Amino acid sequence: MRWSPLAIAGFVIALGAAVTLFIGGFGYSSGWWSIGDGFTVVQWGAYAGLAAVAVSLAGCFTATAPRRGLTLAAAGLAIGVVVSATAVTERNLGRNVPLIHDITTDTVNPPQFVAAAAARAAAGARNPPEYDNVAAEQRAAFPDIAPLVLNIPADQAFDRALAAARNMGWDILAAEKGQGRIEATATTRWFRFKDDVVVRIQPEGAGARIDVRSKSRIGLSDLGANARRVRAYIALLRQSS
Repeated sequence: MRWSPLAIAGFVIALGAAVTLFIGGFGYSSGWWSIGDGFTVVQWGAYAGLAAVAVSLAGCFTATAPRRGLTLAAAGLAIGVVVSATAVTERNLGRNVPLIHDITTDTVNPPQFVAAAAARAAAGARNPPEYDNVAAEQRAAFPDIAPLVLNIPADQAFDRALAAARNMGWDILAAEKGQGRIEATATTRWFRFKDDVVVRIQPEGAGARIDVRSKSRIGLSDLGANARRVRAYIALLRQSS
């Protein structure tokens, strides 16, 4: 019995969509094309994923070798759905967040970059290290982002904050215990974007206050990445307390 040509075509298109989706980010991080071109490639991957879903569905109904044909069509359908959903999710993230890329737990007196400022300059970062003064936009979009107060001395809080930063997988640029400052660079998984983070630890009563700031090196919108990073870091610190 012959396999359904549509099942085969749907599977092949789905594989191509998955490769296209991956290569959009990989090509940008490898310097093959600009960020705009990278997102265009991702969009092509999304379209290919939708095509794979349609063709694979047709393959499910035309398979003449049920065990093999249906399995292949189902695989193409599953891959197409995952690829399309991934691309659509990334696109929708940008619609639900403001066009900002600088997030901090202290919008009045945000932690300042020192070592990261030099690293950004050396890397030719398009966004300056100074605070963007987007407090109103941040409060409207991310009202839950706030300082964390721990009931331990500041020197112990520093050690805990540094351990948490390392657990986040960040590249530590500076760890100045005397100044209560930790700086690091976080790299996103897909497009390999570089975002810089500074953590400030200050005594507050018998405990310590921890403030965090995360800022992208390029781009107008971070699609909410910096807010998610700050939230994840604060949550990690809370779990370890």
